[in-house]
Amino acid sequence: MLFEKHDTVLFIGDSISDFNRARPVGEGLFNAWGTSYVADVGSLLNCMYPELALRIVNMGISGNQVRDLDARWETDVMERKPNWVSVLIGINDVWRQFDSPYMPETHVPPEEYEATYEKLIQRTLPSVKGMILMTPYFMEPNKADPMRARMDEYGAIVKKLAEKYNCTFVDLQSAWDELFRYMHPCNIAWDRIHPNQVGAMYIAKQFLKAVGADKA
Repeated sequence: MLFEKHDTVLFIGDSISDFNRARPVGEGLFNAWGTSYVADVGSLLNCMYPELALRIVNMGISGNQVRDLDARWETDVMERKPNWVSVLIGINDVWRQFDSPYMPETHVPPEEYEATYEKLIQRTLPSVKGMILMTPYFMEPNKADPMRARMDEYGAIVKKLAEKYNCTFVDLQSAWDELFRYMHPCNIAWDRIHPNQVGAMYIAKQFLKAVGADKA
């Protein structure tokens, strides 16, 4: 497995990571991780590898785009000095293009998304053991759907950056496609974005597999 004893693993992203995590920092007592996949990852890792005493930190904020991550990266990532940083961002960058089409200032085009994301990776890698990059997703099996097709563009950017900088890559969109061979997306998320408990655990399983947590 990637993680070693006493490593700090920091998760950052949007509402998919947030899910009512504690403020200002998502760690500590009273379910501080919230109820997202981050909580599932933290719980499973500490159950499976108690000897590692891993520190899990959730810094997701609902509604965030890659622009927001850029604005808070110094305080919410660099100053916390994690050993590993996991990023799941891009859903709102795409979603605003479809649910707020007449507000272009809320849209993050692919070129800006890639440039900003790459800047964050370049800034972070010299200070950490590694990064885990997870694709944004839309729970729509029809790849011809306009929002799904657009989301796939952003997912391809994440894959390209992960390969370029030798980061661990988690293809959540492909994982959803596999799951939805057996069930309808509405069984996981009414809006096809925010997962229920089954969906959160499913994301966690993809993450654990990617980092080599073979006991999961």
